Amino acid sequence: MTPALIWLLVGVALVGAELVSGELFLVMLGGGALAAAGGAALGLGALGSAGLFAVVSVLLLLAVRPAAKRKLQERMGSLERHQDRFVGAAAEVVRRVDGTGGQVRIGKELWSARSLDGHEVLEEGSTATVLQVTGAAVLVTGRGELPSP
Repeated sequence: MTPALIWLLVGVALVGAELVSGELFLVMLGGGALAAAGGAALGLGALGSAGLFAVVSVLLLLAVRPAAKRKLQERMGSLERHQDRFVGAAAEVVRRVDGTGGQVRIGKELWSARSLDGHEVLEEGSTATVLQVTGAAVLVTGRGELPSP
């Protein structure tokens, strides 16, 4: 196997592993490995490719990662605000909602839902009030209660 192909495989593996970690560290190392693959393909030796890997990785970690993390955190914050806007909203029960599951429509979006107290049952076609967003599910009630501030 040629050095360029080895660096390419390492780069792809690091970028793929980033999908699991989410810290934007491995993707920067992957970028360095991909640069080293390009260098090896252009004729750099093993030492030259390793040096290119180190320099590009450090530059990406110091220059790109902080800005990318900041941007990602801004977007994640807007996602939380997006979910919070559903609290207090009316929802149409699409599939029976009880303490273990169900489905509601909020505007045009379908959400998994459970009753807040775990005992209340809301039948299909009824209207519920969203009291809380928990990940990909909403906690609802059919009693018309508004969330406490």
